[in-house]
Amino acid sequence: MAEKHIMIDLEDERLGKISEILANKTCKKILSLLAERELSESDISKKLKLPINTVEYNLKKLVAVGLIEKGKSFFWSEKGKKIPLYKATRKIIIISPRAKARKIFGILLTAVISVILALFIKGFLSLQYSPVEKGLDEEAVMVGKEAVAASSIWIWFLFGALFALIILLIINWRKL
Repeated sequence: MAEKHIMIDLEDERLGKISEILANKTCKKILSLLAERELSESDISKKLKLPINTVEYNLKKLVAVGLIEKGKSFFWSEKGKKIPLYKATRKIIIISPRAKARKIFGILLTAVISVILALFIKGFLSLQYSPVEKGLDEEAVMVGKEAVAASSIWIWFLFGALFALIILLIINWRKL
C-alpha cells in the first residue's frame, strides 16, 4: 500500500531538495501541469515551451523527492521506444520538527505496554497457581514449587522486554 504522505523532519536531507524544487518556477509549472493529467516528457516540453533536456532534468528532481512518479501507462514512439507518462503523486507533505519526539514517544509507549503485559502475566499466573496449604501431600508440594517458579516468569518477561528496548535504542541511537 502506497503512503499518502511524505513525512519530513527539519534534519531530513530531502527538506532542502523539496525547498529547492518548490522555489523553482519550472518545477512548479511541471507539477501544476501533471496535477491535471499524465503526460510524457515531450508533451510537457511542448505545452510549457521548454527544451526537452530542461524538462528531463526537472522531472528527475521531482521523481527523486516523490512529488511525481512514472504512471503505469505508456506509449511507443515511432522509433519503437517505450515512452513513460508522468503524473503527480497526490501526497501530503508534512514537515515537522518533532520527528525525534515521535520516535521517543513510540519507545516509551512500547515500554509501558511491556510493563502492563508483565503485570497481566503476573496476575494470570497468580490465579493459575493459588497458594498451597501446608500439610498436604507430595503432589500439592510439587504444585507449590511450580507456583514459585511460575511467579518469577513475569519478571523475566519484563526484563527481557526492557532489555530488547535497550538494545533497540543502542542500535538506533544515531537515528534518534
